Amino acid sequence: MFHTAANTFEQGTAAAQPFFPFAGETPRARELTDEAQAEVIAFLSRRPLHTFNLLGFILNNGLVSPLNRGTFYAYRDEKGRLEGVALIGHVTLFEACTDRAVAAFALLARGCAGKHILLGEQEKVALFWSHYERGGQPARLACREWLLESRGRARAREEIPGLHRAAPEDLELVMPVQAQLAFEESQINPLEKDPAGFRARCARRIEQGRTWAWIEGGRLIFKADILNETSEVTYLEGVWVNPQDRGKGLGLRCMAQLGRTFLRRVRLITLFVNVNNQEALGFYRAAGYETRGCYDTIFF
Repeated sequence: MFHTAANTFEQGTAAAQPFFPFAGETPRARELTDEAQAEVIAFLSRRPLHTFNLLGFILNNGLVSPLNRGTFYAYRDEKGRLEGVALIGHVTLFEACTDRAVAAFALLARGCAGKHILLGEQEKVALFWSHYERGGQPARLACREWLLESRGRARAREEIPGLHRAAPEDLELVMPVQAQLAFEESQINPLEKDPAGFRARCARRIEQGRTWAWIEGGRLIFKADILNETSEVTYLEGVWVNPQDRGKGLGLRCMAQLGRTFLRRVRLITLFVNVNNQEALGFYRAAGYETRGCYDTIFF
């Protein structure tokens, strides 16, 4: 399963400067301020299934915030109209409707320190990387994920009375599991790299009501996290079933219950799964999820 956990992100330490992306052009890639928030949200809302991460950062933190652990940029055409929006920092995400916007963001990213992960649609990441790799930070690890979507079409399953929003006292059970999932995906253990920051981010997510857990007898059986949520999309990550309880249908019951809860307020639920993880893919298929896109992740 894919785990681009917000609790593994770190703030970039340097911001790139505006530049001339192509000969004869004026600078069109510029840092955004909060005054542009409505315009940016309107631009990103054209493709909500593919922009939920960018929208989630903006809706949660605003365009300018240390919690984004990076800087938002816009690329505009000669009339000042948006052609692309990017968050460049520890996590690098972008939405662009022209190749030149993608190229501009790639060149900007070269000058930004502290990058950890690049995530985007397969073809767009390939274009980004073709402009970035000469003079950019080398890749350490790359993987491919399916973007899956649920609209609540799975069959009804019996509810789990103990499934609840995690409370602060659940942190010590949830945190090691989240660290394990992050390590499996990135090969970096956040409890070793940034233990205080990782704990704070896990605690903040619990305080925001974004972590769901099923605990019995002091044992964590299931957990899942809402990484981002917009008016249309809930993005899940960190879905985990205790190995001792797998194969019993308990995870499917939890996923069905969460689906009913989330789909009362949004139109669809999304998550990522590694294309090589056939067991996880089968689990999500059984839970009613369908493939909606192919994404690439590059760890710097």
